[in-house]
Amino acid sequence: MKAYLLDHYKQDALRLGDIPMPETGDGDVLIEVHAAGLNVLDSKIRSGEFKAILPYKLPFVLGHDVAGVVAEVGRNVRDFKPGDAVYSRVPDGRIGTLAEFIAVKADDVALKPSNLTMIEAASIPLVGLTAWQSLVERADIRKGQKVLIHAGSGGVGTIAIQLARHLGATVATTASAANKDLVTTLGADVVIDYHKEAFEKALSGYDVVLHSLDAETLEKSLDVLKPGGQLISISGPPDPAFARQQGFHWVLQFGVRLMSSSIRRKARARKVNYSFLLMKADGAQLRQITNLLEAGTIKPVIDRVFPFGAANEALAYIETGRAKGKVVVQIK
Repeated sequence: MKAYLLDHYKQDALRLGDIPMPETGDGDVLIEVHAAGLNVLDSKIRSGEFKAILPYKLPFVLGHDVAGVVAEVGRNVRDFKPGDAVYSRVPDGRIGTLAEFIAVKADDVALKPSNLTMIEAASIPLVGLTAWQSLVERADIRKGQKVLIHAGSGGVGTIAIQLARHLGATVATTASAANKDLVTTLGADVVIDYHKEAFEKALSGYDVVLHSLDAETLEKSLDVLKPGGQLISISGPPDPAFARQQGFHWVLQFGVRLMSSSIRRKARARKVNYSFLLMKADGAQLRQITNLLEAGTIKPVIDRVFPFGAANEALAYIETGRAKGKVVVQIK
């Protein structure tokens, strides 16, 4: 089958080549890929930025989001059958959606929302689960709380704004003036034009900040939170709790502790909590997101769709940082 391979980190362009069909394990679903969503995470993995915490044996296929049709199921799979339209954020260690087929654990798969196209469905899993695990699972957002979501027009931001609004929060976001109408339509109550206004001076007394940007923005976000608030970062640095959860060797755990020591110390001084989140695949949570999608509570936001032959161009566009919502590669 055809797939895009990363032969070495910092590779300028993925290599389109032929690889064997994936084997379908007893608990797996083999998916014929119709569309694959691309994410900033794919770019960071390609650059080698995450190779210490997400080690892969080169060469490997990039891609975390998939929507397609079940081609085959393992003998222990009961919830899916050939012909089912499904979607998934495939788990770490088994990525590779920029290919014609992929085998995924059935537990990480959900039926495709009935009201979405394959392209729309492929745009959801990673960003939807990131928003869910940040705002529902970790922050436990309640009605009346105040949430700041950075980069509101990005892939995670567009979904997180909608989810936070659904949970009853007052939502602030940072965005350019050109994207103000978009994030307002999605449910943002307060929009900070980061070109003209310092968010850390304009906002205060917030319960949660969802951070996805650089270290400077991370530190400034502390000033927005009230005592007892939560600063949740999906762009790092990793914290000791994450290192323990991943089962890192003690040497790597020590390195992670050092990396995050400054922001954790400053957070403690302000009596707020800092934590790093690397979202995980979860079919059960994805089914809950499906319910919100089918109800129209959350809607996908797609910037551009690229054909399979232009996957490298799609990844390059992701790396410009200008995408509004998601970028999707159509494979079938």
